[in-house]
Amino acid sequence: MSTARNRGVTRRQIMRRALALGLALSSGSSLLAACAGGTQPTPTPAPQAAQTPATTGTEDKLEIFSWWTNPGEADGLAALFDIFKKRKPGVEIINATVAGGAGTNAKAVLVTRMQGGNPPDSFQVHAGQELIGTWVVAGKMEPINDLFEQEGWLKVMPKTLLDQISYKGEFFSVPVNIHRSNMLWYNKKLLADHGLQPPRTLDDFYTVAEKLKAAGVTPLSVGGKDKFEVPHLFEDLLLAVFGPTDYTKLFSEPSVWESDPRVDEAIEVLDRFLSFANEDRAALSWADAAQRVIDGTAAMTIMGDWAYGYFINKGAKPGEVFGWAPSPGTDGMFMWLSDSFGLPKGAPHRSNAIEWLKVCGSREGQDAFNPKKGSIPARTDPDKSVYDEYLRYSIDRFAQDALAPSVVHGAAANEAYMTEYGNALNVFSASRDKKQVKSMLIEAARELSR
Repeated sequence: MSTARNRGVTRRQIMRRALALGLALSSGSSLLAACAGGTQPTPTPAPQAAQTPATTGTEDKLEIFSWWTNPGEADGLAALFDIFKKRKPGVEIINATVAGGAGTNAKAVLVTRMQGGNPPDSFQVHAGQELIGTWVVAGKMEPINDLFEQEGWLKVMPKTLLDQISYKGEFFSVPVNIHRSNMLWYNKKLLADHGLQPPRTLDDFYTVAEKLKAAGVTPLSVGGKDKFEVPHLFEDLLLAVFGPTDYTKLFSEPSVWESDPRVDEAIEVLDRFLSFANEDRAALSWADAAQRVIDGTAAMTIMGDWAYGYFINKGAKPGEVFGWAPSPGTDGMFMWLSDSFGLPKGAPHRSNAIEWLKVCGSREGQDAFNPKKGSIPARTDPDKSVYDEYLRYSIDRFAQDALAPSVVHGAAANEAYMTEYGNALNVFSASRDKKQVKSMLIEAARELSR
């Protein structure tokens, strides 16, 4: 997204927002979604004190901060560590992961550390405004243009992605993967038993859902425990209603939220989708909702492709137990998000951090990491033989489809907006008050121009 809207934002305003975000995250009331895999474990007690390394100034350590603790994502991180150890034997890696909350707990700890002048050597952050609007504009990150030129990454990463990680002509993080958020996952047997095909359009979805509901089957499984599930569903519906070009205007032209009648249409669509969903959303994580699909107690769920990693980890066979399709109305569109690592100013072991970033951006690193994480490489030159059927499909779609950035997962907007957008949708999940959510979304949009 354009960074122009941030140019009038003072450093003090940005840091105020970051501090407010940290407090919100600590209270567990905010929205920050994550490309997490697997179930969400209990948050790590007192992670800040336990995981803050001693700043010795030596180069015998490397601290990597993330929220990757679940099966799949932890395996992918370990694969990157193995490559780093081969390149820098003798360097101790401090794996500073913070579990729980689909990344919200980790981000709260990160805010505290960055504000306190105690950054890790490198940290996981979603490419896009989560990085730029929160940490780059605040002057907390080092530009890494030299790395991009030395490693040849400008030739092997898509321009759309490069635009998302740059600010005023400088690059600030290394994307390690791409996830797709607008995916429909369905139970193959349930749909086949009722003579149904996965819905391609919004009208298809209503037809399929009506038949399933009449047969006593929950058509759509939706979570809410991690606070990003309903906001995630809504951004996919926004993409379906607006299309990829006009969808991006929602975040570059905030007045669209108030002036365009398609916002009301999208809210109506969300309300109708939720009428086909389970009522116990607040008690379910996205993974719990996905589990119902492979258990056969619900027919479909709409979630990012980290759900694929979850299904595989649970032993469900792709193409047999479950199938996939673009979320209704978004065929030919690829809602993307990307995990990346950056170089904070004051990194205690800077030279090791730079070597880590080289591993993250390398073909070797990305082909080791992504098949385990359930994502596709940010590079355009992967060894496709190491990726399975779904991931090869996703690689092809990323190259061909119209791309749109995810707001829930940090690509389209900054943290302050993400928090207010998420609050609006989570309130709506319980209240179903369409006028209220419209008002809250318009209020949230004001964060886009501040």
